[in-house]
Amino acid sequence: MKNLLSMEHLSNEEILHILDRARDFENGGKPQLSRSYNIANLFFEPSTRTKTSFEMAERRVGCTVIPFDASFSSAVKGETMYDTVKTLEMIGMDAVVIRAKEDEYYNELLEGINVAVINAGDGAGQHPSQSLLDLYTIQKEFGTFEGLNVTIVGDVSHSRVAKSNATALTRLGANVRFLCPKEWAGEFEAFHSWDEVLEDSDVVMLLRIQHERHSVSKSFSKESYHEQYGLTVERENRMKPDAIIMHPAPVNRDVEITDELVECERSRIFEQVRNGVFARMAIVETILKERP
Repeated sequence: MKNLLSMEHLSNEEILHILDRARDFENGGKPQLSRSYNIANLFFEPSTRTKTSFEMAERRVGCTVIPFDASFSSAVKGETMYDTVKTLEMIGMDAVVIRAKEDEYYNELLEGINVAVINAGDGAGQHPSQSLLDLYTIQKEFGTFEGLNVTIVGDVSHSRVAKSNATALTRLGANVRFLCPKEWAGEFEAFHSWDEVLEDSDVVMLLRIQHERHSVSKSFSKESYHEQYGLTVERENRMKPDAIIMHPAPVNRDVEITDELVECERSRIFEQVRNGVFARMAIVETILKERP
């Protein structure tokens, strides 16, 4: 695995290898890199969890992390993504982790660039590292994906998390359903009422409303969205006893989920953050082991 660009590019075997290695790291396993690799994190969109999680993971596997601040880079002068990455390659980078607002920004890097590229989110396209940490969280909980009912709720059409997880979970044997307003379903068929999906869901995965990606204003106030599509205490009480709640965060409390449920017994929202470090350690190690 030379790059990580999309869950669509990974085989089931590659996915399961990363999950197994994440478990090894959580259980105290040691990195297996032959040297210290140089890596830079290029985030052209805001991030708390993904950026700091990658930085922690990179350091834990023995990488040298080179600071990069997009707001003070030559990108603000109009430098292309290709030229930025090529420059970092010539300076001595072995890998770059990139988040950008453009879908499939990485296509312009596939020829002429010799550093490894890890996609940390491309527009409304894919978010493979988030998907892998979500898969790891689900695997830890249930031991398998086969036959699980996973319901993804919210702003589906604008969500790279929804697309990445739908691809991977379906291939691994889960039954993925979507619950959202009809105008937010995008390419997917979706349910529009909790009553159709709530009581048999093993995983309820909530999504943030991505106002920054909407071309027009939607008709939902925070209160009306929460009433129709938010996870309320009443709805949580109807979930299966062993069902779990997930969210890629940041969480808008009392919009997609009632405040008191964010850290309830069945919530795995902050556990996902913890698992993200182990999953990203596995990703970085797996990719860099391919390099001399």
